[in-house]
Amino acid sequence: MDKIEELKKQFEAELSSIRDMSELEGVRVAYLGKKGSVTGLLKGMKELSNEEKKTFGQLVNELKNSVGEKIAEKTAELKEKEIQAEIELMPEFDLSMPANTQRGSYHPITLVQRQCEQIFKSMGFTVEDYSEVVTDYECFESVNIPKNHPARDMQDTYYLTNGQLLKSQTSAAQNAILRKYKKPLTEDGVPIKAIFPGRCFRNEATDACHENTFFQMEGMMVDKDISISNLIYFMKTMLSEVFQKDIKVRLRPGFFPFVEPGFELDISCLICGGEGCPSCKHSGWLELCPCGMIHPEVLRMGGIDPDEYTGFAFGLGLTRLVMMKYGIGDIRDLNSGNIKALSQFTDDE
Repeated sequence: MDKIEELKKQFEAELSSIRDMSELEGVRVAYLGKKGSVTGLLKGMKELSNEEKKTFGQLVNELKNSVGEKIAEKTAELKEKEIQAEIELMPEFDLSMPANTQRGSYHPITLVQRQCEQIFKSMGFTVEDYSEVVTDYECFESVNIPKNHPARDMQDTYYLTNGQLLKSQTSAAQNAILRKYKKPLTEDGVPIKAIFPGRCFRNEATDACHENTFFQMEGMMVDKDISISNLIYFMKTMLSEVFQKDIKVRLRPGFFPFVEPGFELDISCLICGGEGCPSCKHSGWLELCPCGMIHPEVLRMGGIDPDEYTGFAFGLGLTRLVMMKYGIGDIRDLNSGNIKALSQFTDDE
């Protein structure tokens, strides 16, 4: 019994001199750990009689509980001291000082994305959202780009350790959208008209017109008797609304596995007026929107009969559209986080 009382006094003396959490943890292990002093008392019980064991064991448990409670109290005390010490180190501030009323600004990509969404909504399109992390099937196979297809070489993709990837094109949402709206299309005769903006990722060598993180806006329309003329109408309407004037465009053949036939829709470079600059690779034209008639296999994989329905799809380069609208000559400025450069767009909202 004397050992218990002696150990109790020893613990209280050590506890009173503790200054931080690391010292407290050392004391806790020394008394309550597997090889601690309190635990060690129980090992000597084999030499006691049954009656003595009962009394001794009860006293040891009381000591154990007391030690645990006092360590918990000390823990709370030390944590409170740490918080107070941090508060004391915080710089003083004057509550009577006037607030900084300078407003922030929306990013130019946000402004143009919202503008495009409103334009397409006015033409009957729905706006969809989609994940940035997708499967290989979503990003490639469902849009007619099977494994080992050479078209994959055009998109140096960021793969994750679980086999998924950061989407390299907004076309990754096409299959999901087709399946989502195929029932209204086939049963009620309601055409599929949807856009889905999003951020894309590719392991690009960055320059004035290329970035490893950029924004696109995928769009598609599926119904009976949809043609290329429908595609051209919607794209020219959108561009004229964004720029508030007629924009010179050209349509040239282009290969994309998910459309047939496929086109590149270019606009005359508004940075240089068509004379040639780094933004347009000195060609006078800026590739803005790969597009075309949805490939029959893509429709089929989306659960839609390509013999009965046709449709168009486009991948609008939102980032490049922003560059043209605001006269931004280097795409890297948009991801720079330069507040001074981006704050000039505040008044657009």
